[in-house]
Amino acid sequence: MSHPNVNTLWAETLVEELVAAGVEAVCVSPGSRSTPLTVACAEHPDLRVYSHLDERSSAFFALGRAKRTGEPTPLICTSGTAAANFHPAVIEASQSGVPMLLLTADRPPELTDSGANQTIDQEKLYGDAVRWYRDMPEPEAEARKVRMLRTTVARALANTIGSDPGPVHLNCRFRKPLEPTQVPDDHPEGVPEDWAGGDRLAAEGRDGPFVRTAQGAGELDEGDLSRVRSAVDAADGGLVVAGPADGGLGPDALEALAEATGFPVLADPLSDLRFGPHVDEIPVFGGYDAYLGTDAVADWSDPEVVLRFGASPTSKPLRQFLRDADCRQFVVDPAGRWTEATFTASDLLVADPDATARGVAAGVAEPADPAWVDRFRRAEGVHRETVAEALAGDYWEGGVLADVARLAPDPATLFVSNSMPVRDLDRFGEPREADLTVLGNRGASGIDGITSTALGAGSATDDPLVLVTGDLAYYHDMNGLLALARCGVDATIVLVDNDGGGIFHMLPIAGHDTFEEQFRTPHGLDFEPTGDLYGLDFERVADRSAFVDAFEDSVGSDGTQVLSVAFDADASHARRDSLQQRLVESL
Repeated sequence: MSHPNVNTLWAETLVEELVAAGVEAVCVSPGSRSTPLTVACAEHPDLRVYSHLDERSSAFFALGRAKRTGEPTPLICTSGTAAANFHPAVIEASQSGVPMLLLTADRPPELTDSGANQTIDQEKLYGDAVRWYRDMPEPEAEARKVRMLRTTVARALANTIGSDPGPVHLNCRFRKPLEPTQVPDDHPEGVPEDWAGGDRLAAEGRDGPFVRTAQGAGELDEGDLSRVRSAVDAADGGLVVAGPADGGLGPDALEALAEATGFPVLADPLSDLRFGPHVDEIPVFGGYDAYLGTDAVADWSDPEVVLRFGASPTSKPLRQFLRDADCRQFVVDPAGRWTEATFTASDLLVADPDATARGVAAGVAEPADPAWVDRFRRAEGVHRETVAEALAGDYWEGGVLADVARLAPDPATLFVSNSMPVRDLDRFGEPREADLTVLGNRGASGIDGITSTALGAGSATDDPLVLVTGDLAYYHDMNGLLALARCGVDATIVLVDNDGGGIFHMLPIAGHDTFEEQFRTPHGLDFEPTGDLYGLDFERVADRSAFVDAFEDSVGSDGTQVLSVAFDADASHARRDSLQQRLVESL
């Protein structure tokens, strides 16, 4: 094995360690300073390279793959603003606890603050959004440095999936020549006999990762577990609340907890627990956003204890219901983050969610009063009847999400945009037994990078991919559609087009005279040309019947289809309000 220069040696060693640790794919954006890394990835036989022209889209694509797999897809870019374009996805990964490894190429240190072209200060570029940062030394054919390189790559990957998963940043400096051309005075040839004093450990690494990191799962000690069990045992009525989660409480552990306690399970659509075979065995509810906080439940007693898993729920009525509940609330978070912004929770349990759920279940003497869960069953039943009746009438935005949740293939990956799509899925997406992996970017709740994140998730599995997005989110990330052809991803994209979004209609500013021009911001764009531009099928659907037919055809077909459904945002909001009023009257 020989290397024409030290940059090639350094980059190939780095990539060897990525692959040895189990990395199967990387996302690369073209650029000069990152040439050693790009070539090393492209020439490695066991690595899939996803090439992205837009660094922002690339980062969100990698984010989506990590959401779907639980493992990082490393990102590579050149120096300068290319690295800055990773930042929005880095923030989302940090906020939602998603693994990410950033390999930003940089220029030699003496060029910083010199006016050198395409040179910025990349040290700690992402601030405290990363779990670990390392400014790498310049490549050198020296045994200790190469062992450091191998060790650093192994540590970086371990930190992305540690007890507090998230982004890790390695800033990789290279000086010219960047291409794999011969440099006689580098002397990196003849590995390992004539290089680095014949140090085989540095030159060849180990069988597998250079450093193996064992991650222990934190469990509560018996005293703390007994404290939780006592609170649960003493309660006639309690709740299990499953918020958005990128990994966390599993369905088997949830089933054990729900059966032992008899508590209703209020499952966010992004919890990975609203859908699946377990919903036929335990009381999993999804309509709470429509009835909690209304007059229909004003005479309900407060829960006496709440067990909370995952991030803060999408539903504002649920968050306010928990805020106002006079009871003990246990928040389970293995990383010890605080995920409860009303500051009313009483206990933080820094422990593995599955182990905690099973530990509590094993010590509960008897389930809660059945009358408590029956209240939720009745409210849920009336909610479902109300939605079913509404679907027989005029279509509205929430009806699209109800149909998508009902008709998505089993199995499938379903990605929903922020703003109204995720809220409509929360309210109208009925729990079902299908194996649906439902994802969204709720860490920072932005609408940038939605398409790219969805396509990244789709690239990691053979399951059909369905993306439901609003028109503003579609506009924000049209560059991401290039991944359909370049990365070989197919999708059914449901485009809810209300010409400017509807989320601001829910805020007090909607009554102000600046609302239309400065907040609703109608764009007037026709998205049909994106079909020709990105090689996809674009179809406008006029009503529910047309949408259902088009959706079922699309999820059973190859290629990518965009199903555009036009709505008036005001009318959809009025429909949501009227449905809630009918529900309250029925209850």
